[in-house]
Amino acid sequence: MKPLVAIIMGSTSDLPVMEKAAKFFDEMEIPFEINALSAHRTPQEVELFAKNAREKGIKVIIAAAGMAAHLPGVIASMTTLPVIGVPINSSLDGLDALLAIVQMPPGIPVATVGINGSLNAAILALQIMSTDNADLQQKLVGYKENLKTKIVQANEELSAIKYKFKTN
Repeated sequence: MKPLVAIIMGSTSDLPVMEKAAKFFDEMEIPFEINALSAHRTPQEVELFAKNAREKGIKVIIAAAGMAAHLPGVIASMTTLPVIGVPINSSLDGLDALLAIVQMPPGIPVATVGINGSLNAAILALQIMSTDNADLQQKLVGYKENLKTKIVQANEELSAIKYKFKTN
C-alpha cells in the first residue's frame, strides 16, 4: 500500500491535533504516512522528504507547525505538490502560526486551514485528490451526507428539549 497523503508535524507534541486527520483518512480508507520533521532541527530530512514525496506516490502534503510555523512553507518551497498548512495553537493562541503559514511569498503557495484544523485539512486533501477520481468523490459525497444527517438528528434532539418560553 502506497501513501497518497503525507501528514507531517514539527514534533510529536502536535499529534493530538493531527490525529483527527489520521482518523479521517483511516475512516475513508485513504493510505497515508505520518512523520515528525522539523524545519529547524532536521532541515536535511525535510528537504529529502519534500523532494522525494512525488516519487513515493504522495498527492497532497499536510504540514502542521506552531510558533514560527516554517515547516509548511519550507516543504512548499521544495515541491510542486499541494501543501496544506495546519497552524497549531502552541503560543499566542495559534495566531503566530496562522500568520506565518498564510503569509507566504508569491510563487510559494500554502493552502491554510484554521488553527488546529487538521480535520479540514484532511477533507481538503481528499477534495483535491478526488478531482479526477470517482471513487474518492463518492467517499466525499458519503461523508458530506453523513454531516447533513447529523444536523437533522441534532434538530430532532433539540425539539425534544422543553423550556417555558421556547416556541419550537
